[in-house]
Amino acid sequence: MSYWRMRPKSLGWLELKIAILYDRLRWEEKAILDALKSRGVEVEMVDAKVKVAVQGKLRGIGDIVLNRCLSHFRGLYWSAVLEAEGIRVINSFWTSLIGGDKLFTSLELAKAGIPIPKFVVAFTVEGALQALNEIGLPAVVKPVVGSWGRLLALLRDHEHARAIFEHREHLEPILHNIFYLQEYIEKPSRDIRSLIIGDEVVASIYRYAPQGEWRTNIALGGKAEVCELSEEQCEMVLKAAKAIKGEIVGVDCLESSRGLLVNEINTTVEFKGAFSATGVDIAGKIADYLIKEAKK
Repeated sequence: MSYWRMRPKSLGWLELKIAILYDRLRWEEKAILDALKSRGVEVEMVDAKVKVAVQGKLRGIGDIVLNRCLSHFRGLYWSAVLEAEGIRVINSFWTSLIGGDKLFTSLELAKAGIPIPKFVVAFTVEGALQALNEIGLPAVVKPVVGSWGRLLALLRDHEHARAIFEHREHLEPILHNIFYLQEYIEKPSRDIRSLIIGDEVVASIYRYAPQGEWRTNIALGGKAEVCELSEEQCEMVLKAAKAIKGEIVGVDCLESSRGLLVNEINTTVEFKGAFSATGVDIAGKIADYLIKEAKK
């Protein structure tokens, strides 16, 4: 089956159908599903790996679709198909396109005047080596598309950098031939993730790197603790979300000598760690936002 439908026993005062587009059913998708069901909403779970997108036959999929695909490109293309059918998707195709690509995100954030780490981009190994002269060492090379800290490398010298660049030159897909280089930020062994829903910062956490690791991803074994943002910092992360028209996103920031810098934005953000650390019912807040938007 490509999808299944969850109809609560009583729809109560609200008869809505909301679809969750997914390709792996993680803790977060289950939590959002439970939150919607508890609010009397009919939920259609759409497996993006199996469901066939037939033009003209997707209208009944839901009043609104929440894109929770782990695969950037699968979710992106599904969003394009759904929006072409006039179906509202959160986050939108444009938001997923920009937020799912680190270079595109950096360009939009810079355009909006939001503080970010310095970055350069090159398209050949020799170009990437020259780019290091612009940004300095140490530096970080990242795939433009990817999550969980995979394929990030900390470059400490040109010899090491050349080896990394030449290896990536032969990787598939072709996106690995886009060398996105970022200055290395001297910071505490942590970063800050803020969960944004609509116009609200619903939770913020410190993500601490595991011992012996410079990356702070929870997926790599990092731990989460509550972070209290100042009013000014809240305004900055909200501005970052708005720069990519994000409705439900995670904004990752780095503490630096220049102040807080927005590092990345995640458009299908995981929040189990944030829920465990803060106790905030993030899934419930997502459900409430979806219901509000579906009623429009």
